[in-house]
Amino acid sequence: MGKELLFELIGGLGLFFFGMKLLSDGLRRVAGERVRKILQLLIKTPVIGVLVGAAVTCIIQSSSATTVMTVGLVNAGLMALRQAISVVMGANIGTTFTLWLVSLISFMKEFKIVHFALPIIGIGFAVSSMGRNRKSRLWGQVLLGFGILFLGLSFMKGAFEPYHESQAVQKFFENFSQNPLLGVVAGMVVTMLFQSSSVTTAMIAVMAFQGLISFPAAIPLILGTEIGTTITAQLAAIGTNVPARRTAMAHTMFNVIGVAWMFPLVQSGWYAKAIDAVIPGPIVAANVMFAIALAHSTFNIVNTIIFLPLIGLLEKVSVKTVPGPAEPVAVPKYLEKHLLDTPPVAFEQATREIVRMAEVARGAVNDAMDGFFNSDLKRLGRVASTEEAIDNLQTEITQYLVELSQRNLSQEESQELPVLLHSVNDIERIGDHAENLVELAQRKIEEKLPFSDLAIAELKGMFSETNSMIEDVIEAVQTKDKTYARRALKREDRLNQLQIELRQNHIARLNQGACKVLSGIIFLDFVNNLEKIGDHLTNIAQAVMGSLRWESAAE
Repeated sequence: MGKELLFELIGGLGLFFFGMKLLSDGLRRVAGERVRKILQLLIKTPVIGVLVGAAVTCIIQSSSATTVMTVGLVNAGLMALRQAISVVMGANIGTTFTLWLVSLISFMKEFKIVHFALPIIGIGFAVSSMGRNRKSRLWGQVLLGFGILFLGLSFMKGAFEPYHESQAVQKFFENFSQNPLLGVVAGMVVTMLFQSSSVTTAMIAVMAFQGLISFPAAIPLILGTEIGTTITAQLAAIGTNVPARRTAMAHTMFNVIGVAWMFPLVQSGWYAKAIDAVIPGPIVAANVMFAIALAHSTFNIVNTIIFLPLIGLLEKVSVKTVPGPAEPVAVPKYLEKHLLDTPPVAFEQATREIVRMAEVARGAVNDAMDGFFNSDLKRLGRVASTEEAIDNLQTEITQYLVELSQRNLSQEESQELPVLLHSVNDIERIGDHAENLVELAQRKIEEKLPFSDLAIAELKGMFSETNSMIEDVIEAVQTKDKTYARRALKREDRLNQLQIELRQNHIARLNQGACKVLSGIIFLDFVNNLEKIGDHLTNIAQAVMGSLRWESAAE
């Protein structure tokens, strides 16, 4: 391949990557929180999970993004493993939409793609730059990405065009049809390198369109991309909890087993003949991209239909493959709807869930502080998913208590209910402060801000007091023992004293030139956030002192 054509291919791939990223990011941001809500709330049965996974992938134009999002939701405890497997199956179907999109160039043979791509890029850039609001600018980004994607395809098409009559090149690629296993491996490796099955399948389709590769030779390459794309989920699962790693493993097993059972049909040539029989007329350059898209979609749809009734088995195998205790998901464990008609028991269950939520919040604070002290980005990375879990528990507990308020409650229960609601909100605010601590820790790590041994020791002392206060409050709520609540309130006095002392010490170090200004700002923000956590814990402790009613806690 000549230098100019090599550069054209590399540039085309780069533009395709960039266009796909702009398109995917724009669509994902337009959809925003709604995509996550759809994934989280609509997946009640495996069939719905498949449909939602396919739809979301079509919307955001990235099966990798859908899979990574699913792994994230499982890691946060917002989705069960069985639900996640069905979404991943649907994502495999949704990703075929990209190849259908690329196959449009086979219907524009008489026109140059660049004639369509350039005006789309111009319009997209204008809208993304001068749009009146955020949504219109994002749609401009989508249009810009769409145009750049097709411009990249145009360059790729041009790079391959001179070789469509080369017998040496054709013989090289025909090896994939004569040795399908080699094709599967090649497709897998290239997809792993590119981290995008969309790019690999598009490249395969363009090569087929230019006559460099036959339709039978393209099929094993396409199957290889199905295995290669699972590496993204595996990478996303590194450092996550056990259920999230099992989700990534289930994705890998689903694709690998699917390719394995399909491979004999591909090797014998039956699969290519079956697709050929569906398409009217012989498969030639004009319709080969359409045939490849059909083969890709058929494989994923049939594979999903076969595995859909076997989700339970796939779940069990992934559990065996990734051993370890399944960490509790952050969906309610104790909020049983059938107990709402028995308010005393329902209140007890709600209290148990609030205690569980407080333990999750404590874990978030511990991760944030440990990440700061040890410059551990892995620990810091956990807090975002933990905060999502806390928010979800807040929503579920609040909804449960609202439904409970509509039952026949005693006067004592009616007084207790709003106090529980406020306690839930206080715990959620602790989670927010944990996220603030993460941002401060990340800034310290990224900017390599120095902290003196004395400053670190002071922060560790204040954090130890805060952590002990969280433990006392959790015990107080769990046992309704005012002894722990009193102990927590005394710790709050100590935290207030520490806040004053640490500020004064910081000012002294600053005057002595022993502390950098930026490090000092981070230090004071840490102190303030820990003190605010103490304030929210105080609210809960005072509620326990008042027997979970708005009474004086001065006992």
